[in-house]
Amino acid sequence: MAKQRLTWVDVTKGFLMILVVIGHYPGELEFPLSKYIYWFHMPAFFLLSGLFFKEAKTRAEAGESIWKRFMQLIVPYLFFLVLITAMRYGMELGYGNTDLQWYLNDLWTLVVGGRFVRGAYGVFWFVTSLFAVFVLFTFLTRYFSRKVQIGLVTLSYLVAHMESLFAQRVLDGGVVESAQQIPLPWNVDVALMALVYFAIGYYMKTFWMEISGKWLAAGAVTVAICLALDASGLFDYHLSMKFLRYDHFFLDLIIPISCTVVVIGLFQRAARKMPLNWLQFVEKHSISIMYLHIFADIVLNDFFNYGLIGFTAIGLVLPILVSVALEKFVPYGKIFLGGFRPRKKPGSAAMVR
Repeated sequence: MAKQRLTWVDVTKGFLMILVVIGHYPGELEFPLSKYIYWFHMPAFFLLSGLFFKEAKTRAEAGESIWKRFMQLIVPYLFFLVLITAMRYGMELGYGNTDLQWYLNDLWTLVVGGRFVRGAYGVFWFVTSLFAVFVLFTFLTRYFSRKVQIGLVTLSYLVAHMESLFAQRVLDGGVVESAQQIPLPWNVDVALMALVYFAIGYYMKTFWMEISGKWLAAGAVTVAICLALDASGLFDYHLSMKFLRYDHFFLDLIIPISCTVVVIGLFQRAARKMPLNWLQFVEKHSISIMYLHIFADIVLNDFFNYGLIGFTAIGLVLPILVSVALEKFVPYGKIFLGGFRPRKKPGSAAMVR
């Protein structure tokens, strides 16, 4: 059963990673595919992360857990940040850009990170937000009772929406410009909203591990109704966690959760009936895909013309090749891909028995 569960988790994450690539397609599509992808794909990642969270029983255990996540999340973040930046600066120098002030300004933007870095770094905000959520949730579960935890998570949801309203209604500019007027590094404030999805994955673990047919049907009906209402113009729902766009207090739970129920429920059933090794393969190399798919397009789009399918293929294949090369030929390559595993303490195996 455990193996089966891991299979559906892997294939679901692989599917979501493909959606991440598709969601960054810069071309125009007749169907608002990216809009609907953004309804749920990032909340689903946070939810799945919460699904396998383990409470720390002691202060030392909490420290070890946070260190492990730092190595698995922030070390790859820094590695790919340096890798992409070195290549970008090499290209800039090749184009004749020798303006020192430009490089200093760019480096400062990279240090701040989060929603302030665009282009090739468009997905970097997710990792720093996820790490902030993990640290915060470790603290909550270590020092507070379950009732207090839920109360604080609810408060976090309220504050996130208040911040979103402030950005959209008070600050000047569009969604992107207004969010960038809130000067918090690494998108740590996104953790306020992400914490809610993470907590839903953790507290409702039993529900997510085996979604019943009734809940799958209910989720599918809810998603279908929301799509119909949006297509008919009765509402225009958007969700952009990166830029603090939370459009509706209730729909920000109903729509992402319903979509995630459908996706997980379908892949739980599909994983039992057919081999989905290709999605597991995508998930295995998801770190490289996440960091490099936009940069791969930036490098190649001046030389080739391709649509959504070509963009998606390039965004998957080239990062996978880089990932394989890192694993096989670069010392500590697996650590740069998030594969850090702490050494087991002597006697830990005996304790498990």
